[in-house]
Amino acid sequence: MKGQARIVIIGAGIVGCSTAFHLANLGWKDIVVIEQGPIFETGGSTSHAPGLVFQTNPAKTMCKLAQDTVAIYSRLELDGQPCYYPIGGIEVAWTPERLMELKRRSSSGRAYGLDSEVISANESIEHIPLLSDKILGAMFVKNDGIAKAVRAAEAMANYCRRKGAAEFHSHTQVTGIEVTGGRVSGVETDKGRIKTDLILSAAGIWGPRIGRMVGITIPQNPMQHCYAETAPLPELEGRTEEVSHPILRHQDKSMYLRQEADHYGIGSYRHEPLLVEADDLLSHDEALDQPAIMPFTRSHFEEGRMAAGELIPALKNVGLAYKINGIFSFTNDGFPILGEWPQVKGFWSAEAVWITHAGGVGKAMAEWLVEGVPTLDLHECDVTRFHPHHLTKSYIAARAAQNYREVYDIIHPLQQMEKPRNIRLSPFHQRQQELGGVFFEAAGWERPQWHQANEALLDEIAGDAAERRGWESKYWSPVAGAEHLGARSRVAMFDLTPFTKIEVTGGTALESLEHITSNRMDQPVGRITYTSMLNHKGGIKCDLTVTRLGKDKFMIITGCGSGIHDMTWIRANMPDDNSVQLSDVTSAMTCIGLWGPNSRELLSRVTPNDVSNEAFPYMSAQEIAVDGLTCLAFRISYVGELGWEIYAPVETGLHLWDTLWDAGQSLGVLAAGGAAFDSLRLEKGYRLWGNELHTEFNP
Repeated sequence: MKGQARIVIIGAGIVGCSTAFHLANLGWKDIVVIEQGPIFETGGSTSHAPGLVFQTNPAKTMCKLAQDTVAIYSRLELDGQPCYYPIGGIEVAWTPERLMELKRRSSSGRAYGLDSEVISANESIEHIPLLSDKILGAMFVKNDGIAKAVRAAEAMANYCRRKGAAEFHSHTQVTGIEVTGGRVSGVETDKGRIKTDLILSAAGIWGPRIGRMVGITIPQNPMQHCYAETAPLPELEGRTEEVSHPILRHQDKSMYLRQEADHYGIGSYRHEPLLVEADDLLSHDEALDQPAIMPFTRSHFEEGRMAAGELIPALKNVGLAYKINGIFSFTNDGFPILGEWPQVKGFWSAEAVWITHAGGVGKAMAEWLVEGVPTLDLHECDVTRFHPHHLTKSYIAARAAQNYREVYDIIHPLQQMEKPRNIRLSPFHQRQQELGGVFFEAAGWERPQWHQANEALLDEIAGDAAERRGWESKYWSPVAGAEHLGARSRVAMFDLTPFTKIEVTGGTALESLEHITSNRMDQPVGRITYTSMLNHKGGIKCDLTVTRLGKDKFMIITGCGSGIHDMTWIRANMPDDNSVQLSDVTSAMTCIGLWGPNSRELLSRVTPNDVSNEAFPYMSAQEIAVDGLTCLAFRISYVGELGWEIYAPVETGLHLWDTLWDAGQSLGVLAAGGAAFDSLRLEKGYRLWGNELHTEFNP
């Protein structure tokens, strides 16, 4: 084994091999891949997963990663055998609600480049003659299929070996990771030390163990999952080819099925989550079969088996020839965990990746490592999406379990998680509750979307009230439209406390901000500048405002969800000589957005400061006094109306709210929520990073 490597990849499953393959394809050498088990049946999910590849996903990123995966697997073969069987995928509808969902899924799939269509029950039965005629229809994706993950991993490893780019070591245990000066410097194994300044953890269900070696929490939880294969079916007698029927998903019953020669495989999520602690995973020596396989729990499988018999009557009375509880990982939000961890330079992860996405993830990770930027925007998968509360053990377990329960549910884009909730509350939360606030969660913050107290406004705007029906009306209220119109015609107070607030100070603060932003930062004190931050290919990495508060003092305001992401990017691109200091003051400051045509009149009632257009122009900031409080007011509006963002110490927030509220009663002041905030900014044409802007766009 080499004593030095350009990169050490921990894990020779499909993700580790895919990353090594793509790194080799981009010209890297001196790659070392370490595997604790045998190569390439490593004992993780690569070895036991049935390999179904359904590409459709509500998230464009995941859909594209799956499409890349199919393209990659389709080009691979091992000993003349294919690594991918593009036999198509069918998702059936058992209920009218599911059929409508499949129409939505098919539409989004086509928008993302899939060959997807909704087909009738009869057309479905033509593809799979064993199907029940009780189905209402289905979605068919032509090149979904079966991946042979172990075969693909070996084929990719062989390519690396032929190029002289990588070596693979089986039965090699990582015992520690060296960190020097905040950067990885080596990997300790039971077979010796490897000097390196780059490590990629692709350890699968063992990922949390590897993360702890460098003091990092990998927020995923291993889960048991019931999978069984039937005895041979008379209806398939004589079949010897690997697979000919399309893969099958019966999401109304939380299950999937695949034909394999003369029998069927059945996987079921129709049971309460069976969580496994990463530290309780067995070693290869301890495991009876593989470490990621546990004894089959028949009671958890019974409902799924009955549903399988309803869907395919031939399965009703057939025995089970092979039965396991396979282990794989679920995360807080259903997305994989990709990227370099800011706490330890050079420590990267590609964890919680399913076989469906592993080829594409390996390609993206290689691009990221070699070029600094992946082709796809990966912010939904980036390790910097996690806030501190996301990394607590109880939160990870609760969210991973719920994601297991909901894996095949019909999930509305606005549907909110039930728990954990009420983690971060603004100082106005009590007032919002009194006004009947309906709360959505973002980065742990409880943010009112609308307030039921404003329902009376509907009578005033009867002719202009928005209407939605059916699916579109879920997690929405016409009151949100009333708040929108109220902000346009009166004055509204928006809770902006969750905004991320970053102070930048120091002798080279200006120079550093000039370097990292795409706009000019050398503005007069008190000037607000809207700007983006770009990666080296010109993709929009951050979208925010920078306010100059002094010669060497600036305030950055960005979104609550992207705060850790943006802070990480800014810190990584600042000088490391301590000439610039960054401080996240989000939790120290509250903020009210006071917007609408009556906002100047309201503000003038509570402050002695001159807030006229001449004295307080657009895109400027000043300190003002509000009933004994010293506040920082920004004349800026994300909703396209006259107004200010008013910042104050968080402990004074409730007093600030009450002062503005009381002074604005005769002006028709109302509390407006996030739904109106979003519709107002869209009406104005203002973009939001992560939605309309990300790294696939440039200025």
